[in-house]
Amino acid sequence: MTFITHIANYFNRQRLRQIDFFRKNPEEVQEAVFRNLISRAARTEWGILHDYTGIKTIKQFQERIPVQEYEDLLPYIERLRKGEKNLLWPGEVKWFAKSSGTTGTRSKFIPVTRDSLYECHYQGGKDVIALYLNNRPESRIFYGKGLVLGGSHKINNFSNRSLYGDLSAILIENTPWWFDFIRTPSKKIVLIEDFEKKLDLITQITVKQNVTSLTGVPSWFLVLIKQILNFTGKSDLKEIWPNLEVFFHGGVSFTPYRELFSHFISDKSFVYMETYNASEGFFGVQDDFSTRDMLLMLDIGIFYEFIPVNESDSGRFSALTIGEVSKGTNYAMVISTNGGLWRYLIGDTIQFTSLHPHKFVISGRTRQFINVFGEEVIVENADKAIKSACNATGAIVLEYTAGPVFTGIASKGSHEWIIEFEKEPDDLKLFTEKLDEALKQVNSDYEAKRFKDLNLTMPVVRSVPRGTFYNWLKEKNKLGGQNKVPRLSNSREYIEELYRIAKITGS
Repeated sequence: MTFITHIANYFNRQRLRQIDFFRKNPEEVQEAVFRNLISRAARTEWGILHDYTGIKTIKQFQERIPVQEYEDLLPYIERLRKGEKNLLWPGEVKWFAKSSGTTGTRSKFIPVTRDSLYECHYQGGKDVIALYLNNRPESRIFYGKGLVLGGSHKINNFSNRSLYGDLSAILIENTPWWFDFIRTPSKKIVLIEDFEKKLDLITQITVKQNVTSLTGVPSWFLVLIKQILNFTGKSDLKEIWPNLEVFFHGGVSFTPYRELFSHFISDKSFVYMETYNASEGFFGVQDDFSTRDMLLMLDIGIFYEFIPVNESDSGRFSALTIGEVSKGTNYAMVISTNGGLWRYLIGDTIQFTSLHPHKFVISGRTRQFINVFGEEVIVENADKAIKSACNATGAIVLEYTAGPVFTGIASKGSHEWIIEFEKEPDDLKLFTEKLDEALKQVNSDYEAKRFKDLNLTMPVVRSVPRGTFYNWLKEKNKLGGQNKVPRLSNSREYIEELYRIAKITGS
């Protein structure tokens, strides 16, 4: 064990014991979080309106407050952005995390209170390091710098005291000055709004440094990695940074990108550690490198409820607490937080892979699916099918999205996949067949609809030129940060837009 890692592990011992406690006692810990949140918010406008002082049980809380979506909280958020205090959470809210989740034009501004910043987001970041070092006691990440690729921020239009930006930018902006000694590039550069200019500067600076870790969103990091390799003429990042040992990633599923990263980082001992830090809170971290699921963080200011997805669109559903969930069920996640979000439906869906400890995988988005024909295809299905088709054909997928082909007068319905390949399959027809076979294996509803082509015919896969998805996001001013490509849609909006972009780029 290196000396610095030894010292870090010494200071992390108490926190690791706390994590172990909530692994074994999830209901007790969540009950305590619930009572703490209710107590602290009792004198806010929201707390008074809903008589938080009179709430004694979780059941009373659920009966008194309906599940909220962004539009329900928007009047409060607009007032907060104008400088009003003590509305959803005690005190003033200075920062708002701009989040759209997809390439849609409408943005959300999620309040980031001082308590959620320090007790949730930063604590989650500390826990990532604690768990990583606990798994890798020989680590030397502190002997070099961590390369962070974040977003940018700007003052909003409502109040000079109220600012917004990507969550990553907010976290970077609020770190102390000494953090630049262990992070690269400097705060000034990492917060540049022009994404392409930022990439150029990061490339020029970091190739001369001893980078030991990477932190960011996989899709955008790939753009930076390719630029750095092209700039240096190298084919492997370890040739540039021989001490590079870990990539802390999140924001999108890593499944479509894993094979591609292995081409640029050939070291088999290199660690990919997934985190789940959304604008609304820090929810999970991969605590065991032998599995790809994440540990649900139960003691950092978030009270969780879970709605079975097959009930979420009905007006009559049951919101389950941590002690009532089961493995393998697709749940929409509802949160109450120290950021002032109350019974907030965040839009992500998860499935638990184990209980005690509660570990999970992200299965998709509540609004990202294809169910035009009753097939109920979710993002997790799509990611697995893409991976299977790639394994069978040697292809490597960079980005993709899929949507329906609607039934015509003389034609049956199907799915259409727009895929940008890093490495094209030798036989696109074979790739399509393997994709279809894999979807049948992971989704019985899809298999039933595909039976003898009764409801769905063979999917259509269209390969688009390199840069198509990048140019699509650029056109929408959504380069970098936490912007991401929507994987699935029940409409053809994204497909039609990509058709146009592909033609512009020479398709």
